[in-house]
Amino acid sequence: MELALTIFFFALGIVFIVKGGDFFVDAASWIAEISGIPKLIIGATVVSLATTLPEMIVSVMAATQDKVDMSIGNAVGSVTANLGLILAIALICMPGVIKRNDYLMKSVMMVSASVIIAVCGIFGEINVVMCIILLLIFVCFIFENINSAKKSIVPREEDENFINLKSRRRVIENVVKFVLGTAGIVLGADMLVDNGSKLALAIGISERIIGVTLVAVGTSLPELITTITAIVKKQSALSVGNILGANILDLTLIMPIASIISGKALPVSLSSAMIDLPACLLVGVIAVVPAMIWSKFSRAQGIILLTVYAAYVVVTSCVVL
Repeated sequence: MELALTIFFFALGIVFIVKGGDFFVDAASWIAEISGIPKLIIGATVVSLATTLPEMIVSVMAATQDKVDMSIGNAVGSVTANLGLILAIALICMPGVIKRNDYLMKSVMMVSASVIIAVCGIFGEINVVMCIILLLIFVCFIFENINSAKKSIVPREEDENFINLKSRRRVIENVVKFVLGTAGIVLGADMLVDNGSKLALAIGISERIIGVTLVAVGTSLPELITTITAIVKKQSALSVGNILGANILDLTLIMPIASIISGKALPVSLSSAMIDLPACLLVGVIAVVPAMIWSKFSRAQGIILLTVYAAYVVVTSCVVL
């Protein structure tokens, strides 16, 4: 009975996170419409920040409860899931030619952050120096997006639809969605950490495995929903921009914040150093390097990413270090 309740509240936590992320994305789309900022920029900033909140809150809460394996596993596992599962689905369904310059800086920042995290695995901890470097990458990411937004803003004409977007009713509606989305994400994240830890204990597996699989995929569901919506609406820029932006935030913001909250360097377990961090770097390279060379995202890339992610899940579930 207790195990059934744990599973129920774990699943309920995911539902709260998904719905909260959905409200956040709706509010972000409204911001894009009234501001005239391109969808790629909105996807990489506002939407990615909104859809990254679950990972951020889950990792920070796990760090405050001294569940470091779950904290690191969730952040790194979410990046691996975003690329190996979510981006893979997007590329299989929606391959296409891209403008290299639109994605180059974000790709370089994401791979650089992945390399730094992988190096942390060699030293066995994510220390203060590494956190500072990651935060500098985050600052560069924000400035790069602000500059891109300034250059790319397209003024909207005051037509009937635009006036309706700015109406008092729409403003109130989106403020309410913002508040409810925040509440849903915070509550869901709390339930996910508590019950994920109980689930790991009950089943007899490590918190790290729960972190890089169930919790990571659960907190990545907002990105998945955004991607599926983008596929349906044929908005690939919003989808890829969201995933790249979310990954940069996962790697450069979550780890330093978790370290600051816990008040110490985050120790990296042997399992994470040998499996999780290299897998994160590998899918990052597969996701962006070919696209930057040939200026296109291909279906073959998506298939390779999905295959690598499936192999990673099998290995991380079976190997105990």
